[in-house]
Amino acid sequence: MTSRLTETVIDAADPAALAEFWCAVLGYVVADSSDDYVEIGPAGVSDAELLDAVRRGPVPPRLTFSPVTDARVVKNRLHHDVSPIDTTQADEVTRLEALGARRVDIGQGEVAWVVMADPEGNEFCVLRSLAPGEFEL
Repeated sequence: MTSRLTETVIDAADPAALAEFWCAVLGYVVADSSDDYVEIGPAGVSDAELLDAVRRGPVPPRLTFSPVTDARVVKNRLHHDVSPIDTTQADEVTRLEALGARRVDIGQGEVAWVVMADPEGNEFCVLRSLAPGEFEL
């Protein structure tokens, strides 16, 4: 018996706005929402299709944004890594900055990835590009 990672829940001061940012980053769409949460996931995947896919094997998890009133005050203990699939790392960082992300220094020093924060300050990293001609095994 095993479990599958199906959702990552992110506390947010403004769940709808943060969901909109991450939809633009990942090419996701809003899958479900209420006053209590906003859930995003890949476009064109119904709940039934998702359930079937989850039973067959790992799938990209949906992100659920849940409202909180307290401010984030320490470094995240969990963060997302993203890899551009059709552009360079530098061009993706520029695109994400235009969406509202910003570069942050968490003491990472000289590294190959770029540490950024989403509009609410949650850190994430932009890794190497996976675009054809940019990535080699």
